[in-house]
Formats: sequence, structure tokens, C-alpha cells
Amino acid sequence: MTGGEIRALNEAQREYFASGATLPLEARERALGALYDALRSREGEIAGALRADLGKSAAESYMCETGLLLADISWLRRNLRRLARPRRAAVGPALWPGRGELRRSPYGVTLIMSPWNYPVLLTLEPLAAAIAAGNTAVVKPSAYSPASSELIARLLGEIFPPELAAAVTGGRAENSALLGERWDKIFFTGGAAVGREVLRAAAEKLTPTALELGGKSPVIIDESADIALAARRITAGKFLNCGQTCVAPDYVLCPPGLRGGLVEALRREIARQYPSALTDPGYGRMVSERHFRRVLALMDPAKTAIGGAYDEAVLKIEPTVLTGVEPDDAVMGEEIFGPVLPIIDCPGADEAIAFVEGRPRPLALYVFARGRERADYILSRCRYGGGCVNDTVMHLATDALPFGGVGESGMGAYHGRWGYEEFSHLSGVLRRGAAGEPPVRYRPWTDAKLALMRRLLR
Repeated sequence: MTGGEIRALNEAQREYFASGATLPLEARERALGALYDALRSREGEIAGALRADLGKSAAESYMCETGLLLADISWLRRNLRRLARPRRAAVGPALWPGRGELRRSPYGVTLIMSPWNYPVLLTLEPLAAAIAAGNTAVVKPSAYSPASSELIARLLGEIFPPELAAAVTGGRAENSALLGERWDKIFFTGGAAVGREVLRAAAEKLTPTALELGGKSPVIIDESADIALAARRITAGKFLNCGQTCVAPDYVLCPPGLRGGLVEALRREIARQYPSALTDPGYGRMVSERHFRRVLALMDPAKTAIGGAYDEAVLKIEPTVLTGVEPDDAVMGEEIFGPVLPIIDCPGADEAIAFVEGRPRPLALYVFARGRERADYILSRCRYGGGCVNDTVMHLATDALPFGGVGESGMGAYHGRWGYEEFSHLSGVLRRGAAGEPPVRYRPWTDAKLALMRRLLR
């Protein structure tokens, strides 16, 4: 799509929003229903596109993309009228007789830019929230997942008029053209480097922006941890989508005395969950040769305790665990985004907290510990986007929890009501009638009025 076509699309959506067509709740419910029905009827097509782009199995595609997306849309449909209802707010005696009201209104014309690792979910879930909140939206899926991007564009073209929701496909030229337009809200999911460019472009027009970025999400193994449980759930979370998950465990901080047991438990779990990864058609692959070679360069054969094999022909790397890793090793210098798990010796909880707090804020934090007090001690002293106690990744699988980053891992949050709120502006409104107003606010101000002010405003 050319720059001129993108501008025309932006203008068409702006006119459509100005008409008020997106405001009725019935219109939003119909749009969400159309999206839900289209996804249900195209489950096979979605799985095929995800297999073409990333080698995902049908089960993984449904569990991690289509199913989560359907569940989120269902939640929005069930709760839309409650979310949109104005809420009362107590205003205090100084404003009696008066009533406070909290109202949410859509931003208007929104831009959603999504990544390649979960291309369907991370494009259409924020789109559903934008529509639920009464916005129009242009989505820009990643050029690195072309089959999924083409499917998204075709699906949206079939169920929505472009002035309500449309997809722009392509690469850097289209990204640049999109960021050159004026939007009322930008929602970006991806890497920090591109996120900075998005935020820089948004700042030029003072556009409110949500950034869902990545980072090195740590796992802290407390001395009290159930090692078998930790190994099972770390394995499940880390090697999902071949490690190409923004909240995948990026490294493990483990007391030296527990390291041997953890490595052996991980070895058993990897053998059980991924018995023949390189030949398993459902294991998936690296998204590109460049990404494949970048991850290989982070692997130190001398520190490889488990795995390390790869197949260049199909861009697969088997689940790999590194031990004896030092903080200044290459694998600790960037987000791995691949099936490589470094383990760093760390004496105890205080040292682990200091390590995490001394680095950029992670998108997720995972703590394995027995007893609430042990876990809460760590959670309360670290800054992170979200996370789990005695699990990994699964905090993303519910609309009851917000998902978002902090600091270098992002700003803003979505899922469930947080998605609706991310795409709507909260306004405070004071409602007053004509009668019963105390005269204290009007001049001339007398000593009696000042005395009344002191009673009301304290």
C-alpha cells in the first residue's frame, strides 16, 4: 500500500469515527461477533498460516493463538455493557449538591503494529479491544510472518468495511508511512529498538502510545523450591514456540547447591516433552535464517549441559541448557528469543533480587518457592511487568490479569478490562443542578465564607 493510500485510509476512518457509527454498543457487539465467527470458521486456515510462518502445530496454534483470542473476544462481548457504563464517584461536601461521574470514551482512529512470533493473537487481540472501546483501527502485521499477515488482511477485508478496521501489509516503507500519519492512539508490540522509533514518531504528534516490548525475563529458584515442578514448568514455558515468546524464561538464577538437581530434572523434562525436537514436525523453527544464526552465536559449546544440536536446513535448534554462565557472557547481553536457557549460580534470594534490579526491567518475573512468604519477599522487591509464582508464561492465559511491561519492557497494559481501558480515555465529569449551591465560591469573600471554606476543604 502506498503512502497516499495509507493517508486515504486514515482519512476515511477519521470521517467514519466522526459520524458516530462506532459509538453504539450494538455496533461494537456486532463487530466483535463478526470477528469471533470468522475466527471460529477459519481455525484450519489460521493453523496452516502459522505452520507456514513458524512451523507451529495445530494444537499449539489453537492453545496459544486462536483459543486465547476467542476467549478474549468472548470476555469482551459478555462484559462490554458493564465496561461502558459510567461509574459514580463521590465528590465530597465542597461540591454538594453535585455528583461525580467517571466516563470512558474511545480515542478515535488507532494504529496497531504487531510482531511475528504470535502474529494472529498479537494483532487481533488488541484489535478486539480497540473495537470494543468504540475506535476504528488500522493493523500492521509483521512482514516476517507473511502467511499470517495475508490471512489477517483477507479476513478483515471480508468482515469489516475498511473505514472501521483494515490491515496494511508490507515492510519498512509501510511502517514509515503509517508512523507519518496522525493517530489518536498507537499500540505497538515488538522489540525495544523499533519501540523507540515508534515512540519517537508518536512524540512528534503527542500521540498516546502503548508499548508491549520484551526483555530478559528471569526465573528465580528459591532454596525452598520444588525442583521437579520448576523443571517441568520452565521447560513448558521456555521452549514453547521454540523460545520465541516475549515472556519466555530468559535465564535462571539458581543456588549452586540446587543447580545439579535442576539440570538433571530439566534433562528429564526435555526428554519427555521434546523427545526428538529436530525431527518433530510440531516443534516449530526459528522464523528466519538471520534469527537462527543470531541464536546459534549465543550458544557456548563449552557451557552446554543439555542439547546444543541444530538443523540448518530447517532452521531448528533443539532445547538447550547452558551452565556456568557469567553475567558478561554473550547470551546474557540480549534477549535470547530462542530455545536456549542459561543458568547462573546465585547464592540466595537477596543476591537474585540485586541481580534482577541491577538490569533493565523485565517483562516477566518467575519465582519458584514453597510458602507465600518466600515468594512475596522476592516479588515485593523486584520491578517487573507481570509474572508467576511456581509457573511460567501462564499469567498471559487469563483476562483476569493485566498484561504489560514496565520501564524498558514497555508501558500500558491489556487483556480483559485492561484492553478496553487501554483503548479508551477516562474522563471525570461533575454533574450539578441549578439550586442548592453554597455561596462560598463567589466573591466577595468574607470572614464567614473563609471559615466555611476551612470546614469544607481539609
